[in-house]
Amino acid sequence: MKKVYLVIVAILTVILAVGCTSNNVSDNNTEANTTEKYTNNDYIVEADWLNDNLNKEDILVLDTRSEEEYKKGHIPGAVNVSWTQFADMSGKPGDKGWGVVLKPEKLSEKLSEVGIDDKKTIVAYSDNKNGWGEDGRIVWMLRMANLENTKMLNGGWQYWNVKGYDVSKEEPTINKTDFKVESFDKSLNADTDWINDNLGKIKIVDSRDSSEYDGAVKYGEKRGGHLPGSINIVYTDLFKEDGRIKSQENLEKIFESAGIDKDDTVVSYCTGGIRSAYITMVFKMTGYENSMNYDASFYEWAGDESLPLEK
Repeated sequence: MKKVYLVIVAILTVILAVGCTSNNVSDNNTEANTTEKYTNNDYIVEADWLNDNLNKEDILVLDTRSEEEYKKGHIPGAVNVSWTQFADMSGKPGDKGWGVVLKPEKLSEKLSEVGIDDKKTIVAYSDNKNGWGEDGRIVWMLRMANLENTKMLNGGWQYWNVKGYDVSKEEPTINKTDFKVESFDKSLNADTDWINDNLGKIKIVDSRDSSEYDGAVKYGEKRGGHLPGSINIVYTDLFKEDGRIKSQENLEKIFESAGIDKDDTVVSYCTGGIRSAYITMVFKMTGYENSMNYDASFYEWAGDESLPLEK
């Protein structure tokens, strides 16, 4: 009788263990498929949504990685673009105006060449964990050009592959447009003079890594250090392990612990305005509405010896 009792206990233990394991797997799967809710979800789309809508004519997907990576494989139908196509690259890093968004007339030409217009939903992606946030730079630029229906792919290239969705090496035919940028939304951009005039009145976020913030010169900057009073929030700290953006709650904790309130005017910068454009979009979607990108960024600031730096 005692042996029978022990066998029954053993069987019940196994059943309970299996049941608990099954519940844990279910919870993990639910978490993996949950769409995060942000203050403003208009800035992103999920991989599931893009996969379901990929073949629609009014969807334009932009792959912002390097041409080399694009040719190895990309989301089907994606057009390869670089942020440099849409920026003033005359001169060299550190020169005033290097790397900033092109003027409306020239930008109109460049956008039209890759099939961009105001009739499409435009989704940009990059390799979040290994890249610089190039998709954020593209979306920030397009929104500055008043193209509101523009979004980042949450999780980017990394998460698209985690989901196991289709990958292609075929380059699509580009249908050129005649889109015209009528004006810029200047509330999204800050320039060097304005920032210098408002030091101490605004919150400045340095989205570079901590070594750059502390003074390391890695990319040909003329000086090392950071803008006076700037707060270091490293761009990669925005992401979960799978490449998706952290939750609203976790982002708010990061920003609040850095001393940033939702009614602050926040200006973000990096080396050339790429990582900082991405974090600006994340600030916006998290409810920090008064957020701006400094697209001339540290290259221009460090290139002007009259401007102050801290280490």
